[in-house]
This record gives sequence, C-alpha cells and structure tokens, in this order.
Amino acid sequence: MKLTVFGASGGTGVEVVRQALAAGHQVTAVVRDPARLDVPSQARLEVVTADVFDPAGLVPAITGREVVISALGPREKGPSVICRDGTSSVMTAMGTAGVRRLVVVSNSGMHSDGDGWFTRQLVKPLLIRMLREAYADMGEMERRVSASGLDWTIVRPPKLTDKPHTGRIASETSGNVRGSFTISRADLADYVLRAAGNPGLAGVAVSVAGG
Repeated sequence: MKLTVFGASGGTGVEVVRQALAAGHQVTAVVRDPARLDVPSQARLEVVTADVFDPAGLVPAITGREVVISALGPREKGPSVICRDGTSSVMTAMGTAGVRRLVVVSNSGMHSDGDGWFTRQLVKPLLIRMLREAYADMGEMERRVSASGLDWTIVRPPKLTDKPHTGRIASETSGNVRGSFTISRADLADYVLRAAGNPGLAGVAVSVAGG
C-alpha cells in the first residue's frame, strides 16, 4: 500500500511507520519536526514537514496515496484541538487529493458500551473527569470523521504501553473489549495497519486491546 501517516513521530505513529516499512509498504510520514522521527532513512520512506492545520499544504503529501492514517495527538496535557481540527484539515486535503480511505486512532476510555459494571460505574466517570479535555478533542474528532462521507475506520485503544509487539490483539465492533485495559503501541500499530488494508472496516469504529 501507499500510505500517508500523520502524527508519525509520536509513540503510535512511529510504530505505524516502522511496521509499514517492514511490511513493504510505501510510507509518507508527515511530521512537525523531522528530527523527532526515529526511523532510518530508506527508499520507501518520504518524510514531509507540514503544518497539519493547513489543508492546502497537506495535499501533496496525500495525492496518489491509497490510505491516510492519523495518529495525531497532543504532546502536552491541557486543552487541545489537534485531533479535531488537525483531522478536519487532513480530511479537507483528502477531498482535494481524491483519497477516500482514512484510519484514525482515538480511544476507548470515553466510551462505556461493553464495559463491566465496575468499569462503567466507577472507573470510567473518574477517568473522564481526569482526561476531559483530551476526550473532548477526540470525541469531536470522532463526530467529524463519522460525518465526513469518507471510507473511515476509527480505532479505539485503551491505555497505551511501550511493551513489545505480540500480535495478540482483541477487537470488538459493538463495544469495548472486556477484561483487557491496555495495549502496546506496537500492537496498536499492527491493528491500524490491518484495518488500513481491510475495506470491510470502512464506516466502523473498532475497540481494541491486548489479547
């Protein structure tokens, strides 16, 4: 596949880039600071520096690609619009470039469908209060993506870890994965790439967790 990855220098984005290259895909990594992308230079990797809030500036990085992957997220705590407005810019650029397939990383923490009673009634309300600003940003992003008319997939992981890649990933399309509350960034990247190549997941939000 020919992929464009936004948020490519972040914890999840860099794993997506590494695994995509290892699988033989062509990758355009869009970053704010190329020095933060910890991936060796190679023929199938193009690194583009761009402002994610400038749709016109993103078009060249998307034109001719098959799938756009967004792992955008804030680097610091506090109010942010990087997910909602950054993803909106990406989608606008996709419309100009004529690319329809979009996979975005969100989170399962702000959703309760499928959770057990203890998690739903006690854990999630506390989590939502603690992370309300980040969840507000991602929640609005999800609403915009769902209404975009693109061939989108939203991937919702729980708490992310830096543990090694295992390939053991549980997924659920009717609610959150029960009984598993973490996933490694490497396994999340694995699933994101699986979703990117699966047109049957277009128009679907998928919760994932470590298997």
